[in-house]
Amino acid sequence: MTTRAGRLLGGFLLSASVCAALVTPPHLTAQADASAQWVIPRTSAGHPDLQGDWTNATLTQIQRPPGLSAVLSPEAIAAMEGGMADFLSERYEDSDPDRGAPPVGGVRTGNALWDAAGGGTGAYNYFWIDPGERVAVFNGEPRGSLVTFPEDGRIPELTAAGRQQRAAVFARTREFGQYDNPENRPLAERCLMSFGSNAGPPMLPNYFYNNNYTIVQTPDHVMILTEMVHDVRIIRLGDRRPLPDDVRPWMGDSWGHWAGDTLVVETTNLPAKQLFGYALTFPGGSPDFKVIERFTRADEVTMNYEFTIIDPVTYTSEWGGEVPFKRLSGDVYEYACHEANYAMENVLRGARAQERESGEAR
Repeated sequence: MTTRAGRLLGGFLLSASVCAALVTPPHLTAQADASAQWVIPRTSAGHPDLQGDWTNATLTQIQRPPGLSAVLSPEAIAAMEGGMADFLSERYEDSDPDRGAPPVGGVRTGNALWDAAGGGTGAYNYFWIDPGERVAVFNGEPRGSLVTFPEDGRIPELTAAGRQQRAAVFARTREFGQYDNPENRPLAERCLMSFGSNAGPPMLPNYFYNNNYTIVQTPDHVMILTEMVHDVRIIRLGDRRPLPDDVRPWMGDSWGHWAGDTLVVETTNLPAKQLFGYALTFPGGSPDFKVIERFTRADEVTMNYEFTIIDPVTYTSEWGGEVPFKRLSGDVYEYACHEANYAMENVLRGARAQERESGEAR
């Protein structure tokens, strides 16, 4: 997904006509002024209050595109944010009621993710799409990527075992497509888990829509609801009592503790199918995949989220990054997607009907 969505932003950087003065954009200056006067709110237990509705939607890609620096210049910010504004403005224009039928094969935008959702026929128009309209700003720095280490902002190379694992997956997918049988249908299509790594861990944007979260705290638990696909993650606080290795719930086994004003969470035991679904965002991982997350309130409208991926079986080094979560001004409503009960049943009935018709025709 990083590569696909990056095509759109790459176009902004190459084609946007930028006439920006070398000054900090106004919305970044306002954010810095607000954080200087802010006091961390706390729960009755005395810990920072992380509760509420948040979003991690952003234009900043997971991996750093070629030509961008770690900290963006005013020109790069103007190109990315202005380019997105112009792009959306064109697509928000009223449709021509007298337009003809679309060409055979549909109309393509060049963005693989959005074209897949619309099917080339406009199943989703841009009114419904909310990939983010601002670059990610973390501790006052407008970032060129969400990955911050290694220093090049790129996910490290795979190990020999990691490459072998991916080759085995690709071999299976060449034999059977993901829609060829009920067992292979992807988790997101069945509405079992979020798209890519939205629910995580790590919790990363999908660059499409519904990058929203609701957090609820108690003295011994933290609950994170991911809007898409209504995934609920329970983080237990206190001394870690890990699950057996063969017990692998959705979103893994998460335990947290407070280190000063930062909530630190360690997650293991992620199921293989979920890790395979991460391929939309990054190459997934092995059964040894572990994530360390850190949640820290930065100001009234910002929560800093940091993540570290530890999987020596899959990656040649540890890697991770930083993502600002911004306070939502509205509410998070139910994403009414369920486990495709009707769709799955009807798909199987249709296939059996085709088999009967084929048999009768012989």
